Amino acid sequence: MKQLKRMMVIVFCVSLGVLVSSPAMAFLDNKFVKEVEKETGAVKLVREVQKGGYDVVRTDELKTWIDEGRNLVIVDTMPYEASYKKNHIPGAVQFLFPIPDMMQWDNAETAGKSKEDYDSLLGGDKDKTIVVYCGFVKCTRSHNGALWAKKLGYKNVYRYPGGIFAWKGAKHEVAKEE
Repeated sequence: MKQLKRMMVIVFCVSLGVLVSSPAMAFLDNKFVKEVEKETGAVKLVREVQKGGYDVVRTDELKTWIDEGRNLVIVDTMPYEASYKKNHIPGAVQFLFPIPDMMQWDNAETAGKSKEDYDSLLGGDKDKTIVVYCGFVKCTRSHNGALWAKKLGYKNVYRYPGGIFAWKGAKHEVAKEE
């Protein structure tokens, strides 16, 4: 009887050891690592939004605004040739912004365009809804575009963090330039 108990304890311990070192545990560890990555990205986004003083919009909300014909300007901040020309949200206009924070206006970072060019693109109505996007959540071109819209006095500025990747992921139509 003692030997049977001892054998059961050994089998249990070995089984536990196999379970802990199994791919199932690797999955659990990976799940936790992925959560840290998500948290890092979420906190970074929140801090950018706080710093920029703008708001955010989800894919489904933006699609609804477009479908309802809401009066808005949608700005794609990706490079014209490499991205915008190939696919963009229908109705979006293009204005390049850099990835690193652009706290001072730099024409070299905006394809030679000035603050006045951006202001003109956004239009004279400072109450109009402005939506700025780039490629995906980690891309900060949209942060710079939204930040500068706020600096230029626009009141209803939204960053669409999911960008063209989320738009396509939701299987929404994209536009192309010929």
